[in-house]
Amino acid sequence: MAAALAPRLLLLALLHSECNITEAADRLGIPQPTASRWLAQMGDDLGAPVVVKHGRGVRLTRAGEHLVRSAVSAVADLRSGCRQVMDERDPERGQVNFAFLTTMGQRRIPDLLRAFRHQHPHVRFVLSQGSGDEVLAQLESGQCDLALMTRRHDETHLAQVVLGKQPVVATVPASHPLARRAGIRVGDLADEQFVGLKEGFGFRKFTDELCRAAGFTPQQAFAGEEVDTVRRLVAVGLGVALLPADEDAVPDGATEIPLIPSVDREIALMWRVEDSVIPAVGAFRDHVLNTYDVVAP
Repeated sequence: MAAALAPRLLLLALLHSECNITEAADRLGIPQPTASRWLAQMGDDLGAPVVVKHGRGVRLTRAGEHLVRSAVSAVADLRSGCRQVMDERDPERGQVNFAFLTTMGQRRIPDLLRAFRHQHPHVRFVLSQGSGDEVLAQLESGQCDLALMTRRHDETHLAQVVLGKQPVVATVPASHPLARRAGIRVGDLADEQFVGLKEGFGFRKFTDELCRAAGFTPQQAFAGEEVDTVRRLVAVGLGVALLPADEDAVPDGATEIPLIPSVDREIALMWRVEDSVIPAVGAFRDHVLNTYDVVAP
């Protein structure tokens, strides 16, 4: 019954506001006899008429009044959906769902968004951040359109473009004896208390593997969810950390030391291969690639 009524709901909603079959039919672009047949068919489907004659026009019956409340609500939802579809087709008014690693949101993301919005002020963004596994899950499920994360070597269903490399450094309290060195090896931190990200974060796994490769398991004194918090814990003397190099000024009380040999991770922009990219997402993707002077595959 709902399937049969659905194509006629807009007529009923218009009739509710116009109270004139001819005007409602004109709004729909259909002949007035067709509109009359639709109303009669709705009555037959429901087992009760939805309109009756009233003077030179018609009025809704009780059954029509019941139905029109749902019709008006359904049409409003449909119009909203149509507006969203039209917005998605417009590169200047679409929405971009963008996910990125927690370790990348300090300055990189705001700089990208600020430059893009200067040229496309009406594009909307839904931003999310998390661990590598969380961001990857959002991308694979379609919750986000684009993701900025470390390069994956086993995701053939995803397109990815490496934007650059992010150095990994030792972050120590400024008063620490190691702070005066020009560079240190990971093994030099074997006896230190570590501050780092919680287990489950891809970067935590990455740094744990660095330590194991150097012959020790890090003694984790504190674990947090944000890199900036970890840096500040180091700055107040609660331990040392292996972190991405700070994109801004290192907090007072902390010092970054390059690793010997150098260690870095590749940063990539990723999206699903099988998806057709809406114009706004494509425009932002191109903006990111142009910012880093790289070309899409």
